[in-house]
Amino acid sequence: MPGLVELFVLCITLVISLVVSLGITVPLTGALVRLRANYNPKALQLDPEGNVNVHTGPIVTSFFGMLRRVYRIEGWAGLYKGLMPTAIATMVMTGFAIAALDSKRLASHGRVDPPDVGILATFVYGIFGMLVALPAAIITYRSIVTPYRLPWFRPMYSLRILLTPTERRRPWVLYLTPGLLVAQVLQISYTVVILRSLRSLLLAGSSFSSVKFGIYVVIEMLSTVIICPLEVMTTKLAIQRNHSAAEYNSVEQEVEDDAIEAPEYAEYSGQEEDVIGLRHEKDPYLGFLDCAKHIIDEEGWQTLYRAWWVTMLAAIVSAAAAASQYQGNIVGSD
Repeated sequence: MPGLVELFVLCITLVISLVVSLGITVPLTGALVRLRANYNPKALQLDPEGNVNVHTGPIVTSFFGMLRRVYRIEGWAGLYKGLMPTAIATMVMTGFAIAALDSKRLASHGRVDPPDVGILATFVYGIFGMLVALPAAIITYRSIVTPYRLPWFRPMYSLRILLTPTERRRPWVLYLTPGLLVAQVLQISYTVVILRSLRSLLLAGSSFSSVKFGIYVVIEMLSTVIICPLEVMTTKLAIQRNHSAAEYNSVEQEVEDDAIEAPEYAEYSGQEEDVIGLRHEKDPYLGFLDCAKHIIDEEGWQTLYRAWWVTMLAAIVSAAAAASQYQGNIVGSD
């Protein structure tokens, strides 16, 4: 009986912590994704037919400004767009981590937190975790930026909105989204191979050095210069859908098909005002380098550093967690 009581208390504690965590992080993540996905060209653009396109996205330059805009246009329901895919992915990845590793591992859509093993094994773990989580991340990002209302308990209805017919028929096409895998692999390679090597070099040892820890924190903070653009590009590429209709190329969105399939879908903000602007649907990014080039040419290089302070804050937290882990290992060895 005592064992059952302890198990029940543990389950209740996990549920409460999950609810509280999602209640706080989902609105913040939604604002971050919208801010980085927002398309706001700095000059007039030509559409694929050569016509002048005067449409520009809303000019929102701050994280909290986007948070206020979401609440003003879409209300509380808009703030919690992406809740269900986030909750499902978190529970699945947490269960996988507990089963495959240990109870201290937690799942997230953000920075990879691999087990404490060799560099190669850590890299493989990171790539595997990314491949498992990528479809969930794509669906989550799209559910956040879509102007349509998504019922929490009608997944097939929501997937018809978020995925093209091609993606529903052939789900593996999500992995072929131009440039997305490249951006993810580059980010994992940098955080695992470079940062983890420097972490082992500076923090591992028989005693804790505040000087070495300070150097590592600075390195983590400077890494924002590399990691933040990769995160911004990942966001923009993840919301770009795929199809293989004969009248389009392999990366453009099935605009007409989607319009025919979804005339009854209800929107939050109607036709007058959307929370964010998106790039022209018939002019997608063709790859990783093409994405970087078009972002810089059309929106300016500053776009690659939207909400850079969020990335830097995550880096500082990661450095502090690493230092705490190594200190614990030193104490345990004593």
